Formats: sequence, C-alpha cells, structure tokens
Amino acid sequence: MALAVCNAGDVTAVEPASRDARLRAGVRAGVPFAVAGALLAGSFGVVAQHAGLSQLAVVLMSVIVFAGSAQFTAIAILSQGGTVGAAVGAAALINSRFLPMGVAIGPSLPGGPLRRAAQGQAIVDTSWALASRGDGTFDRWLLFGSTAVQYVGWVAGTLVGALAGNALGNPDTYGLDAVYPAFFVALLLHELRDGRSRAVAALGGAIALALVPIAPPGVPVLAASLAALVGLTSSARGVARERL
Repeated sequence: MALAVCNAGDVTAVEPASRDARLRAGVRAGVPFAVAGALLAGSFGVVAQHAGLSQLAVVLMSVIVFAGSAQFTAIAILSQGGTVGAAVGAAALINSRFLPMGVAIGPSLPGGPLRRAAQGQAIVDTSWALASRGDGTFDRWLLFGSTAVQYVGWVAGTLVGALAGNALGNPDTYGLDAVYPAFFVALLLHELRDGRSRAVAALGGAIALALVPIAPPGVPVLAASLAALVGLTSSARGVARERL
C-alpha cells in the first residue's frame, strides 16, 4: 500500500469507456497472484502466531498492513528477540518503495491530494505493474480490481493459518520456518538484474554479517537496509548524467 501524492490534480489519461469492465479485468488478472498470496499468507499466519502474536493480532496485521515482505520482516525480527521498534522500522524501510510508485501513479488518479492518497492505498507491486499502460499512465480501475482480489486472498490465507496454528503444532516440523529465508531469497533473486543491484546486495549482506555477532536482534537488518541508499544515489546520478 502507498500514498499516491502528486502536485497535478487532474487525471492525465482518459478513463476507459467501461469502468466495470476494467474492474473485472483487474480482478481476473489478480486471481493468480491472490492464490499465491493466500498460500504465503497461510504460512505467515502459522509462524506469526508461534512467534508470540495472538490470532487476532496476526489477522489484524494482515488487514491493516497488507504487505507480505514487511510483515515477514517484522515477524522474523520479533521471533529472534528483536524489539517492536526495530521490527516496525525495518518494515517501514521495506515499504518505502511504495512512495515513488505512488508519485508515479498520482497523475492518473482524479481528485485532490487526500482523494488521490486514499486511492493510492490500493497500490501493491503486482497491481501497480498490471495497471501500467506503458506510456507513464495507469488504469486505476484495473489497479483497484487486481488489488481487491489479492487483499481478500491475503487476509483469508492469514486467517486460515492463524486458526490452524495450534492444530499444526511446531511449524518447524513442516518446514514453515524455511518460508522466511526462501521468501526473501526469491525477492532478492528478482532484484539482482544488474551490477548496481548485485553490489548493493553484497554491501547489505556484509553489513549484516558484521553486525550480527555484536548488535541486538533487528539492528543488523535495519543497518543493512541502508545499503539501498547507495543504490538509489547511484541510480539518480546515472539518470542525471543521461539527461545531460
């Protein structure tokens, strides 16, 4: 989820003729991601409960946050004995990627800043990509439809996992403890597409490895994530050089 903020108040692209058709198209496009998300959310519900959260807290976290990577990060830190502050800080850093996504989609959303910000809460990675028209504008109804079905899948999967947590016993027995590293490795592999990304990943890993023996739980994750600032600065400089 993200805030879609932009100075432009008007939609820069013409809305599709059929709003309902675009909404339905978004739902259809989002179904495969909703199914995958529900399975992942189920494992999150189980492991989060065994990390010490109540069933209600686990479900409410998915209802309010609705961000898999941020939720997994927070639970991983808490399960290792980290503080709530470290967990929230790490989750916020991971979700900060939605800010530029919100700025990009802002001109395609109608209304004033508050209305665009409210609509921007529908932004998730897959929906943002699906809604892109390829010309810098976005189909907001396709975004809404895709996110809606994914939200239902994520919350439903979390609910099932939370309710089944006690019945399953120790989640390590079923390999659910491997979900955390597997999930983040999958995210990392997707991002390692160029030299800059690989350098940032290596720097973040080095920072974390150096701090794990001496820093409290959660702090190495926060410190390692700062390596992303190096990548952002380098990327911005590259774009500036191309524009000169």
